[in-house]
Amino acid sequence: MFNFLLAFVVSTLAVVPLHLAYGLQLLYCGLISMVLFALLYFWLSRRTMKQVVALMESAQRDLQANRPEKAVATLHQAFRYAPWQFYVKGQVNAQIGTVYYLRREFAKAMPYLEKAFVRHWVAMCMLAVSYMKRNKPAKMRETFDKAAAANRKEPFIWNLYAYCLQQVGDKAKAREVLEKGIKKVGGDERLDDSIKALEQDRRMKMQEYGDIWYQFHLEKPGALIKKQTKALQGRRKMPRV
Repeated sequence: MFNFLLAFVVSTLAVVPLHLAYGLQLLYCGLISMVLFALLYFWLSRRTMKQVVALMESAQRDLQANRPEKAVATLHQAFRYAPWQFYVKGQVNAQIGTVYYLRREFAKAMPYLEKAFVRHWVAMCMLAVSYMKRNKPAKMRETFDKAAAANRKEPFIWNLYAYCLQQVGDKAKAREVLEKGIKKVGGDERLDDSIKALEQDRRMKMQEYGDIWYQFHLEKPGALIKKQTKALQGRRKMPRV
């Protein structure tokens, strides 16, 4: 990327006069060059990312004001910084794909999610869920594996992965994923509860994750409210005499 190349060229050329004019040893020239490269690359990267973050924050304000089209247009402006800094393109694709997915515009979201930065675990999980809905379990597993490997300390990824495996009928793999997740996370009560649900052939209770869960559109918040209301009404029924 341009920031890397620019820092490398400048730091290399900067020490040439020190060697040619002053006879400084190549070892010291190399050390000075590396220090210059690190400082210059850090400054260039930070400058670029500040501009990218400013655009993303502007897009976030547009979303909060219910202006999704403007938010996407703002995010598209950040693509001009992609040639300058590593991973910018993937991060922008992840943000745009997430916006479309949240709005249930799944067809529009797909091409952006497929090019998302692997460490953006929300976008990666949305992509995996999209593959599940398109009856592509192999692609779903592959995507979840990438997301979990890059974000192994996030328990929700392991739980969502297992939930989707349960949905496609692979309960053995779902249990394996949950057990692996518990080891990677260092213990998690919700992952333990999901294993118990598998053992009892019940659906996992993903509602405990709140908004994080509902943004994947695998269950509507209203469905939970109906269940709770029905249960409450059942408890209130008076016995007949």
